[in-house]
Amino acid sequence: MALYGAAAAVLEGLERGAGGVKALVFQSRFPLYALVSETLRYSAVLEELLAGAALLRAEKKLSPQLAKVLVYDLLFGKGLKCGGRWKALARRHRARLEAELARLKVRRKVSGNEELLAPAQAGGPGASQVPRYVRVNTLRTCVDDVIEFFKREGYCYLGKAASVEELRSLSGKKFLLDLHLPELLVFPPQTDFHDNVLYTSGHIILQDKASCLPAFLLSPAAGAHVIDACAAPGNKTSHLAAILKNKGQIFAFDVDTKRLATMSTMLTRAGVTGFQLAQQDFLTVDPGDPKYSKVAYILLDPSCSGSGMVNRVPVAEAAASAERLQALAGFQRKVLSHGLSFPALRRLVYSTCSLHREENEDVVGAVLQEWGSAFRLVDAFPGWPCRGLAAFPGAESCLRASAADTLTQGFFVAVLERRGDGAAASRSLPAAAGDSPQHGEGTEPGAAPKKRRRKKQRKVCAALPGNCRCSKQRRSGGKQVK
Repeated sequence: MALYGAAAAVLEGLERGAGGVKALVFQSRFPLYALVSETLRYSAVLEELLAGAALLRAEKKLSPQLAKVLVYDLLFGKGLKCGGRWKALARRHRARLEAELARLKVRRKVSGNEELLAPAQAGGPGASQVPRYVRVNTLRTCVDDVIEFFKREGYCYLGKAASVEELRSLSGKKFLLDLHLPELLVFPPQTDFHDNVLYTSGHIILQDKASCLPAFLLSPAAGAHVIDACAAPGNKTSHLAAILKNKGQIFAFDVDTKRLATMSTMLTRAGVTGFQLAQQDFLTVDPGDPKYSKVAYILLDPSCSGSGMVNRVPVAEAAASAERLQALAGFQRKVLSHGLSFPALRRLVYSTCSLHREENEDVVGAVLQEWGSAFRLVDAFPGWPCRGLAAFPGAESCLRASAADTLTQGFFVAVLERRGDGAAASRSLPAAAGDSPQHGEGTEPGAAPKKRRRKKQRKVCAALPGNCRCSKQRRSGGKQVK
């Protein structure tokens, strides 16, 4: 009941103008983003169903927002797997709601649920084609063990993908190893693992492929000191820790206390150690503080318009006005320049989930010009198909991602490196799956690892987590700093 009540409260907050979806969801202790966003996407359809079934007239104590959430999950979502008395209430009206849904499909001459949505609500071209990406958390297990687990669950492993088209053709219970990122498994769209034991135990992370690019391209060496400047909800932080092999120090910043608390729980579940969370605006962090004197890598994923978030962010939220874009870009330039001011910095990755040039190439170009010859833009991933827009000379070294071209959320990534650090730093950047030294020491992902590496990394067997070889749970070395 509390889950659906919290989701309804987010919808009410949106109607009052109390904030955007992300801000309101992060204030909750529940993982609500998908439920709230999908309820909003089906909002017009749900209103028709509620009116046709006369549900609100029959149940006077039921608010419109709670009714929408319940009916969405009953008819289009997970089927009300929790919910207490509200679940019982919704199920009493299930037959009437299903009949109304059938009549609505007949009236509109459609057969599928997605066909009930307007093109914009459906997410636009390519939205329904984005696969389910699963990052294997190498702090808890390894790729081979996770593959074996899913095979025992009835999934069919097809090996490593050779092209994006292979990812596009996935269906049923088939899955692949991604062609670009070494610890990423790819399943058909809409595959749900939120209740899977691998997810609840922290052995896998449900993270879009494009969102995995920043940490992968930052590629910090084991033992390094790293800053995650705008860290919540923590997926990229946990990815950094996996690349570091929990050797080093991660300083993670966010301004919201509740988001940091949720992030701390997530990182502990993922087995992350050696991190410090700080409730602090990154712009107020002093680059001259001795605590950060060894920080050589910074991951910067600042607030943005979210215009690249396919199939999740409501259209009204994705459409940013010129004034808002200008304000966001001003903040992004400021925070990027601040990141470059850390004295020991060698490499910084700047990323957004925006499609707008104003937040991407224009920001990077302006800051590079501001810093003169001190930093350069690195062509970090030559094999990546989508490049930056020609906003300034060299902008093609940036990466872009989209549902249509890369089967991911819309994303932008730029890798900046301090000049004068020598060619060794650039050579340490991963160019493709399996090329990064921290991802398999030259072994192709998914291939049988060498015996000495397997002994070290095989922490869990296929019957996770009960018979896990890692008999002792790791103690969290992280601590929260106010």
